[in-house]
Amino acid sequence: MTETVEHLRDFNYYKLNQNVTQVLAEYIWIDGTGERMRSKTKVYLTPITQLSDLEWWTYDGSSTEQANTKWSEIYLKPVVYVRDPFRGDPHLLVLCETYLPDKKTPARYNFRWIANEIMEKAKDFKPWFGIEQEYFLLKRTGTTHIWPLGWPTGGFPYPQGRYYCSIGERNNFGRALAEAHLRACLNAGIKIAGINAEVAPSQWEFQIGIAEGIEIGDHLWLARYILERLGEEFGIDINYDPKPILGDWNGSGAHTNYSDVKTRGEGGYKYIVDELIPLLSNTHKEVLKLYGANNEKRLTGHHETSSYDQFSWGDGSRGGSIRVPVITKELGQGYLEDRRPAANIDPYLVSAVIVDVALLNSTYVNQLKQLLVQSAKPLA
Repeated sequence: MTETVEHLRDFNYYKLNQNVTQVLAEYIWIDGTGERMRSKTKVYLTPITQLSDLEWWTYDGSSTEQANTKWSEIYLKPVVYVRDPFRGDPHLLVLCETYLPDKKTPARYNFRWIANEIMEKAKDFKPWFGIEQEYFLLKRTGTTHIWPLGWPTGGFPYPQGRYYCSIGERNNFGRALAEAHLRACLNAGIKIAGINAEVAPSQWEFQIGIAEGIEIGDHLWLARYILERLGEEFGIDINYDPKPILGDWNGSGAHTNYSDVKTRGEGGYKYIVDELIPLLSNTHKEVLKLYGANNEKRLTGHHETSSYDQFSWGDGSRGGSIRVPVITKELGQGYLEDRRPAANIDPYLVSAVIVDVALLNSTYVNQLKQLLVQSAKPLA
């Protein structure tokens, strides 16, 4: 990297785990923005061997935009855990759902429960996902202003064209962080499939999948958490805005690859074209409301995107709402890529609505939209 790395200390390089016999469980949850995460540590005196060993816990929801101060406690329900790549064994990262004090009512921006309900109803179709998570790396240039890593302060680099899958100091900014993220995710047991530098300078992508059902949302959120933690050590902010830099620069998406037993079976390509594409077309305007905030700034029909207002698809097309890979057409079966989701999606919502439209006759679309609208309302 061409700029000084600002991390003060990398705790991974210090032998702080010596003589620690307890288990440190890092409880992680989605906060009241719907896009960011919070976490805190719980010390266990005995080994954790199964999910039921992890207790429900509470936190101050009035400090995370999920409750008011008069009724502020929010419960954390552990739903999945992985190895902690920062602390090492036997320590854990614990992803949690959030609930109001009755332990039944989902807290603001908890959509995992409804996504899991949808996935359970469609489990016989074995829905598989892969999500291509794009993001920008931003660097502080003062106390508050941030600008993409490697860009001239307040200015612009050479035009796009030289940065995608690039190598070399003049083209590639942030490889050390992206590489550390890949290794940390693999260490944790996250289903990460790869990384690459993206079209805009200091823009990167990692891919999660193949993951079945609810697992795609779990693993993407955990991978985001690990990336944010690494950003702390590198002094780099992770940005998921759909269009963080206006002008002739690519925005950031979360292209979502989907398949099920019907698309992967004999005649799958014909099924995609004749049955699935029309379903996706008919629900285009409705599902876009679940595909990330400010996504209309990205879906302009330029910079490898489709139009926000008009559905389109094509074999191998990166300018359509849906791309059917050439290999799917050649084999007559396989998967499709939904290119509409923005980088700041909640993967639970996107994976759930795709399954609902494809397999459940759009039974849950309105409920998913209502839950999102309800979460976005100001707290009473």
